[in-house]
Amino acid sequence: METKKNNIEFIPQFEKSFLHPRYWGSWLGVFAFAGIALTPPSFRDPILGKLGRLVGRLAKSSRRRAQINLLYCFPEKSEAEREAIIDDMYATAPQAMVMMAELGLRDPKKVLSRVDWKGIEIIEEMHRNDEKVIFLVPHGWGVDIPAMLMASKGQKMAAMFHNQGNPVFDYVWNTVRRRFGGRMHARNDGIKPFIKSVREGYWGYYLPDQDHGEEHSEFVDFFATYKATLPAIGRLMKVCRARVVPLFPVYDGKTHRLTVEIRPPMDDLLEVDDNTIARRMNEEVEIFVTPHTEQYTWILKLLKTRKPGETEPYKRKELFPKK
Repeated sequence: METKKNNIEFIPQFEKSFLHPRYWGSWLGVFAFAGIALTPPSFRDPILGKLGRLVGRLAKSSRRRAQINLLYCFPEKSEAEREAIIDDMYATAPQAMVMMAELGLRDPKKVLSRVDWKGIEIIEEMHRNDEKVIFLVPHGWGVDIPAMLMASKGQKMAAMFHNQGNPVFDYVWNTVRRRFGGRMHARNDGIKPFIKSVREGYWGYYLPDQDHGEEHSEFVDFFATYKATLPAIGRLMKVCRARVVPLFPVYDGKTHRLTVEIRPPMDDLLEVDDNTIARRMNEEVEIFVTPHTEQYTWILKLLKTRKPGETEPYKRKELFPKK
């Protein structure tokens, strides 16, 4: 479904098999998504919010993962408070994703008019100085939008991605991501192509909060629990000779605006050990997410890898048993 170009990047390629009847439902969903993306956000956001909340009530498996993650991360909150966060998360998800679809279809200036950059002076200075940059971006629902917007203004961007299970959705989503150029690197190809792009002046996009297992990770604090965290960003900044800049998108379904929050570069990581690097990565996630818990993808298996002797949270049948 994807084809290589110069052994550096992956470019989505349309295949005739996508026209098979088994994918007609997928295409119907794509066109419906595109259609609503062309409607005014003041019209679509209330509808998408209600639809998202409904889907969140029906999506038992993903909701259970979110319930478990929030129980571990915010045990001080009541069950009602955590359920409200999950409802708001499911409302925010389609609103932010449809904004990305809109960006893939319309003049980017129309989307930029609804975007606020908090800390933009940080990256403007780096651009003037022609510095190499790797953005540390927690998994927010609007995660792709800032990179696309920067690419639309001429900045070369590079990011790593996982293929989606549905090949039609994977083709469409990655095509939208690449609308303004930039490089997409498949995680299956390892980190070297990404490093090469950053060294060549592409600004990198790195998502720090996936669980990569115990072997190369550090067990460090993550909200009220702990998490197996890969301290790769420390090595990347040295190998790429790049500065690491935390960034997080926040979509407000009431104002229909996206705020891109940018924090100061993590220059303090240059001379510290892996455990400190991993903890600092999680700390940046906490700083962004704590005031905007609904923006985070709590449906991921963030806490899958545990210390020896501890049961994986998602396998604990006594937690939020299916009704």
